[in-house]
Amino acid sequence: MENDQYISVAGRGEGIYKDRGSKFIAVAMPASTEEEARSCLDEVRSVYHDAHTKAYAWRIGRDGETWKVNDDGEPSGSAGRQILGQMMSRNLSDVIVVVVRYFGGTKLGIPGLIKAFKTSSADALDSAGTVVKTVTRRFRISFGYMEMNDVMKVLKDLSLRPEKQDFGEACSLEASVREASVGELERRLGFVEGAVVEEIL
Repeated sequence: MENDQYISVAGRGEGIYKDRGSKFIAVAMPASTEEEARSCLDEVRSVYHDAHTKAYAWRIGRDGETWKVNDDGEPSGSAGRQILGQMMSRNLSDVIVVVVRYFGGTKLGIPGLIKAFKTSSADALDSAGTVVKTVTRRFRISFGYMEMNDVMKVLKDLSLRPEKQDFGEACSLEASVREASVGELERRLGFVEGAVVEEIL
């Protein structure tokens, strides 16, 4: 796997764990922003509105630099941290896991809770499958009409698909470029007179 790639979940996955009457249902979903993660959380809370607990963790970004855990009333460290730990052990990012608990009347103790949240989360992540994601950056390329062939050749050589093309007197287009290819794109277009490359943030 290249430096500009990382692993995420391929789709939705679920896991179930039962212990002494308590039932733990874990739901794993892809989420590439905190807004998406909160939306997924709201969805699970709505579906399992009658559950005793809705603990969760999310991990977002190529290096998992954005993360959050929440025990939702369970003893500190017994729920959210266990969920996050399952993501980290699989080196997954852009993912949220919510574990809902239906209390069965018998307390499980800290070791029992840790096992329940770890096991249900692991099952959900395993059933979700994995996918390799590539970090991309978006650029706008401006150039004169006479330079169109040179610019298009560079894009073709780098297997880039031009988007939002405007071919008037002043030409421009946009392209999503994998991070590993950015330097080569800028170097090649640097030889095209009049071509301007600017990143769209």
